[in-house]
Order: sequence, then structure tokens, then C-alpha cells
Amino acid sequence: MQSRALPASAARVAPRRASAVAAIDAAALGSVHVPEAISQIADGTLALAPTAFGALGAVGLVGAVLVATDPQRRRSEQMTSTGGNEKAAVANYFNGVGFERWNKIYGTTDDVNSVQLDIRKGHAQTVDKVLSWLPQDLSGVTVCDAGCGTGSLALPLALHGADVAGFDISQAMADEAARRYDAAVAAGAREAAVRPRFAASDLQAVSGRFHTVACIDVLIHYPQERVNEMIAHLAGLAEERVILSFAPSTPYYEVLKRIGELFPKGAKATRAYLHTEQAVEAAFNAAGWRVVRRDLTATRFYFSRLFEAVRM
Repeated sequence: MQSRALPASAARVAPRRASAVAAIDAAALGSVHVPEAISQIADGTLALAPTAFGALGAVGLVGAVLVATDPQRRRSEQMTSTGGNEKAAVANYFNGVGFERWNKIYGTTDDVNSVQLDIRKGHAQTVDKVLSWLPQDLSGVTVCDAGCGTGSLALPLALHGADVAGFDISQAMADEAARRYDAAVAAGAREAAVRPRFAASDLQAVSGRFHTVACIDVLIHYPQERVNEMIAHLAGLAEERVILSFAPSTPYYEVLKRIGELFPKGAKATRAYLHTEQAVEAAFNAAGWRVVRRDLTATRFYFSRLFEAVRM
């Protein structure tokens, strides 16, 4: 099937929560105090870009603070209500305060700060890239959107003919995706040939067979050992392709992301995991798939590596 770019203007709906690895560059530092900027970042991690000051200077700046705090202990305390179950903590967060926060950030409201707006724009760029990798005519193509959030990818796919099933660990997110589809149709969008289905589910419990499986800005909630299992599971659902994005890891960002952990939002109880390209590609290879296309979205406050994989 020949691929043609799906225009960015096509049935745009508000993006989902981002794989938010924040970066403050020199321009940002000129107008936003670092702790203030960190506190503005809704549920992400912070990495100060090398343009702000040298990597060694950045590490030296935060070193004393890093040893004076224990983010892991704080998160353990935050997860007490779930018996230490990190997956349950993520579900609770995105069914409560996290849903309210990200539904606003990735909605259309102007009531967002500059950091949140930048993350919104960065995630929208990633969604546009995914759409550009797929055929414009998606009639009859089955797509699983694993971690669909509020429907940023699922809805434009459905409105362009795809038979879409969206799954999210959060019932609130899945319900919002369905609501946004109805709102888009009510506003004049042509109704999808097959109404998209949205359901709350542990992504590793999703079953079925789909032409394409997409998992966008979700792996930030999975440690590497679970990412390997997750990629194998997603590959097992796909017939033709898997499109996956993740927050990229480098030694520099792994150190600096700890800054964001020092200044979390009060309700933040989830952990952010970065992943190396090599580890993600190795997981695909182990599942019998190979990466054939890759891209990177990088704004001031959002970084997301995008892979497309097909069977070997």
C-alpha cells in the first residue's frame, strides 16, 4: 500500500499526555527561573539543554541537591495506597488529578503555561509524523492504539477510514477519547465508517490482531525489563507494522532528569523511565522485528524518539 502524508490539518483533535522529557535551553533560562520551570512541567522530567551551560557545570550545580533528597523513597511513600503496585499508581493518577491535568494540557484551552504549551506542540508534532508514515486512505485498515489517551492519534485515524481500537490504563482517558470523537462528529467531521472503540485495559492484556499497532508516548511509564515484554506483546498483536515512541536516554539526560524528580507536582505519583535506542531496537529484534524508520521530535521541553518496525 503506497503511503502518502496525511495533512496536519486533517481532523486534528487534542493530543494525549506527552512522553515529557523537559529541556530548558539558554533562551528559556533567560525568562524562567529553573525551579519555577521545573514546577511548571506537568508530570515529566527535566533535562537542561547543553546550550544553557556545560554538562559538567549542570551536574555540578545539582550534585549537592541530588544527594540531599531521595525521589525513590518519596515515590514509595506515594504508592502506599496501592500496596507498592506501580501500575496501579499510574492508573490511579490518570484517573484522577493526572487526567484533569493532561486533559487540559492536551485540550484546546488557553489556560496553560509556556512549558505546557510547548509540550502540547511537541506531542502534536509526533502525532503528525505518525500520520505522515501511514497511507492517507486507511479504509479497512485495523489499528490498535495502545495507550490512546484522549484520542490524539486514534481519532484522526478513524476519521480517515481506519478501524480503530484504542486502549488506555485510565478509564477516564478512554471515556474522554470517546467523548471527543462524538464532539468531532457533532462539529461536522464525517462519521467514521467504523466507530472507534475505546476501553480501559492493562496494555499487556490487550488481545486481537491488527494491521498496525501504535504506542505513542507511553513507554515513559515502563522500566526497561517491562519494555522488553511490552514490545514483544505489541509485536504479537501486529500483522504489518508497529509504530512506537519513547523518551530517549543518554547518560547526560539520565543524570539531569533527576532534577525534575526533585520538584514534582504535589499529586505526581508516577515514575518516568527513559530508554536507549539500542535497548528498544534490541527488544524489537528479539521479537523478530526490525526498525525500518526513525525520527526524533525535539522542542524546548519535549523529546520523543519515534520508531517504525516491521517483521524480519
